[in-house]
Amino acid sequence: MAWLFGSTRTRLVWAGLAGCLCWQTGLAVAALANPDALIKQIYALQVTDHARSLQVLAQLNQQAANLTPAQQWQMRYLNAWEVMYQGDYAKSEAMLSDVIERSGNQQLANHASAALLSQLGAARHYTEAFELANRVAARLPQVTDAKDRRLLLSNLSQVMGSAGQTDLAVRYARMAMATVPAGESQCYPASILVEVLYYGKRLKSDSPELQQAFEACPVTTVSLYNTNLQLILADLLLQEGQPRKVLALIDRIQPRIDTNGYVPARLSALVDRASALAALGEDDAARRLASAVVAEGKSGDIDAWLKEAYEVLYHVEKKQGNAAAALGYYEKFAALDKAYLDDIHARALAYEAVEQHVLAQKLETEKLSQQNADLRTQQQLDAKTAEANRLYLALLLMALGFGALWMFRLKRSQLRFKRLSHLDGLTAIYNRQHFMGEADRALRQSEKRKGAACLAFIDLDHFKRINDSHGHATGDLVLRRVVDACRQHLRIADLFGRLGGEEFGILLVDCSSEQGVAIAEHIRATIEATVVELDGVIVTVSTSIGLAFTDGIGHDLHRLCTEADAALYRAKHDGRNCVMTGVESLAMA
Repeated sequence: MAWLFGSTRTRLVWAGLAGCLCWQTGLAVAALANPDALIKQIYALQVTDHARSLQVLAQLNQQAANLTPAQQWQMRYLNAWEVMYQGDYAKSEAMLSDVIERSGNQQLANHASAALLSQLGAARHYTEAFELANRVAARLPQVTDAKDRRLLLSNLSQVMGSAGQTDLAVRYARMAMATVPAGESQCYPASILVEVLYYGKRLKSDSPELQQAFEACPVTTVSLYNTNLQLILADLLLQEGQPRKVLALIDRIQPRIDTNGYVPARLSALVDRASALAALGEDDAARRLASAVVAEGKSGDIDAWLKEAYEVLYHVEKKQGNAAAALGYYEKFAALDKAYLDDIHARALAYEAVEQHVLAQKLETEKLSQQNADLRTQQQLDAKTAEANRLYLALLLMALGFGALWMFRLKRSQLRFKRLSHLDGLTAIYNRQHFMGEADRALRQSEKRKGAACLAFIDLDHFKRINDSHGHATGDLVLRRVVDACRQHLRIADLFGRLGGEEFGILLVDCSSEQGVAIAEHIRATIEATVVELDGVIVTVSTSIGLAFTDGIGHDLHRLCTEADAALYRAKHDGRNCVMTGVESLAMA
């Protein structure tokens, strides 16, 4: 799905593909005078020969006035699908909603619901997507058609995967695969299973689920799905350090990518090729391809392709000693990375908000049911004695207590979620968004009272080697131990947050430049002396620290971040495991 590109980049763009495998493929070309045959032909061609499907769709649209109402609703759905494929999500959303609400065809409404699930996510309408997912899940027991059920389960799997509910997403995908009769294609649900495993970081290049999807999606019948699976494989090979295999794979599928003309697939191939070339030391070619991806980026895009293109350009310029250019690309990469993290946070908030809304509705229903029971009890007790009245009063108090308890639990759940939304899930310190907001507030207060502050950016040296050599479990343990080491030297008023990956930020409040350097040196030395042992493996780590001071450049957070980032870059460039101050801060010293 276009809206799923987790910590690693998801290539699948199922929002444009959802609902295309509802009819059997391989239909013969129909006679022009038979609208039903032409409609079936369009369904068959959508993922096998998209250009031909457009020709048949245009031909049938010319006959729209002569179609029956049922055929016109089928055309309404097919046109909505094509509008969605072209990326006009606002228009297609209105068309799909119209099909769902007014067509009177439950099967067609199911297909439109599945497509709309994917499209709402692609348009980043997360709350609406999760609300629709709840309605679809509630309707599933009444869906008896195997193809409709498979389609809805597959798209529910996508939605749950986007909210980080990987186990539930995998279960939905496997349920969808189980609905496929023997002899029919499992391509769509098998591809969705690959997507959610990939997004949940549970997929490798040799995973059996990926091989199963390739077997279910042969290039001869579903070229578009097969191409997207090949691009996922290319990204996995990149992660596993096999750039030559990546280049060979892209060379093999490039003619298909050019023929399909699907922009996300073409950009994915370009940035994969650039990353592989950079890994092989072919910097000029990598720079050229990454620049081509950047040239197609639009203002406001947070696409993974654009982010990774800036990352390639940053590493190439840094390697060639072009510090200014490298810093410029890094700032653009960091901005897109922040936007990505914000998007992940928005999805999580939307999912939790919908879950809380469902819980509140359930509570309200229970309260109304209880109130109705109380009224019936009151009517019965009117004719009874005072003893019966006392019994009623006790029952009423119990009901009110039950309602109050539920309200208390709901409020406590909301407060707990609000608190957790400010923290990084792994290290339990501030996440990037909350750290930046609190740092900006603290700096404004410090400026009013003319206090001094120090901003420190901390980046672990060669941390990728730890993950690659010892696994992510060891890497996560190292990050938690580093956080513990930093906390030893921080005061209550200081702010501490994880900016992303192995990078952290600290704002030292009411701190002179001399104190800031001393604290940073203590932190660096403590981290260097930290030893992490897991399953008999001993790991050590060092860190580079960049500092910026308000007495040098003022209390503006953006300037302090730029200064600290430049100092961190100098610390990395000068050998790592050291503390560096920014250029302007250094001039003041």
